[in-house]
Amino acid sequence: MKIRIRGNTIRYRLTRPEVDTFCREGYLEEETVFPSGTFRYVLQAEDSISEPIADFRDGCVVVSLPASAQSDWLAEDRVGFSNSADWNDPARLSILVEKDFACIDNPAEDQSENFPNPKGEAC
Repeated sequence: MKIRIRGNTIRYRLTRPEVDTFCREGYLEEETVFPSGTFRYVLQAEDSISEPIADFRDGCVVVSLPASAQSDWLAEDRVGFSNSADWNDPARLSILVEKDFACIDNPAEDQSENFPNPKGEAC
């Protein structure tokens, strides 16, 4: 799982095995270890929500998707999920969770677990 944070936008990109695990278990976690501590980021399914939400707790970014996202996401053509925040409002937190597609223009990176690029174009 990759995380990209820019301003008030959080974006997770998941490989095929990660989407499969999320669909089966409703939970994924990654971490980056620094000399002074560990940065963690989580994706979890939650029954009580209707769109993606995020929080920062104890050094961990937690993004939650509605539990309904687990059902068929792996098999669906659906690329991902986003919240209804105004992406042009810098004071609002925007969330995007999506499948990680293979990039045609970066063959040096291992992309064997990425989803096939549906457009067959460079990312």
